[in-house]
Amino acid sequence: MRSARDDLEDTVTLPVDVTRVVSIVPSLTESIAVTHASLIVGATDYCTHPADLDVPRVRGTKNPDLERIRELAPDVVLANAEENRAVDLDALRASGIAVWVTAPTTVAESLDSLDRMLSAIIGDVPAWLRDARTVWSSPYVEMRRRAVIPIWRRPWMALGRDTFAGDLLSRIGVDNVLSDAGERYPRIDPDVLPDYDIVVLPDEPYAFSPTDGPEAFTRPAKCVSGRHLTWYGPSLVEARSLLSAQLR
Repeated sequence: MRSARDDLEDTVTLPVDVTRVVSIVPSLTESIAVTHASLIVGATDYCTHPADLDVPRVRGTKNPDLERIRELAPDVVLANAEENRAVDLDALRASGIAVWVTAPTTVAESLDSLDRMLSAIIGDVPAWLRDARTVWSSPYVEMRRRAVIPIWRRPWMALGRDTFAGDLLSRIGVDNVLSDAGERYPRIDPDVLPDYDIVVLPDEPYAFSPTDGPEAFTRPAKCVSGRHLTWYGPSLVEARSLLSAQLR
C-alpha cells in the first residue's frame, strides 16, 4: 500500500497498483476513462463522457447508491467536495473504502488537482492534461465584458464568488458581476442586477436554451456548453476555444 494527499490534504491509502475506480463526479469519470478506461468499474447516471462508457451505474452525485458502490469493491472512490455530500463520503470511508476528494475553485487549481489525482491513481500525467496546461497558460488581453451567469431558474440562481466556472470565464475576458456576492450561488432577480453586458446561459445544471432563459433578460444572452464551462478534465483542452466562439 501507499499514501497520497488529496485536495483536502487528507491522506488517502491506495494499493500500489490501482485497478478498480468508482467515480461519482462526471468530470473525474471522464478524466480517468479517457486515460485508462479499464480502471472505471462504476460511475453515476450523469457520467455521460466518454459516450461509450459502459459500466455499472450508482445513481447520482447527491444520492449515490452506497451499497452498490460497496459491492463493486473499488480501490478508491473519486469525489468532489462541492458535488458530493460529506455524509456519503464518510459512510464509504467507514466501510473501509478509500475516498479521494477534489476541490478546485480556479482553472489553475483544477490543473494541479488533476495532476495530483492522476499521478496517484494511474502513476502518470496524460498528454491531454499537459495540453490543457498549454491552452490555459497564455493570458487574455482583448476587450473584457461583464456578465451574469445563471445556473438555475425557479428559483433563479447564478454564479457568485469563488467558483471554477467564474474563474474560467474571467480567463476568456468575461467577468462575473456577482463575483463579490456573499454566496457562491446566490439567488437573483433578473430585473434587479448590477450593470452587465451579456448573460451566459449554460445547458447544465439547468438546461438553458435559446427558448428557455434569454427572454427573462434585457441584455443579449449567449447559450454555452455547460460541460466545457463547469467540468475540469479533458474538456479543458477545447473549452477555451469553444466557449470563446460561443460567446463571440
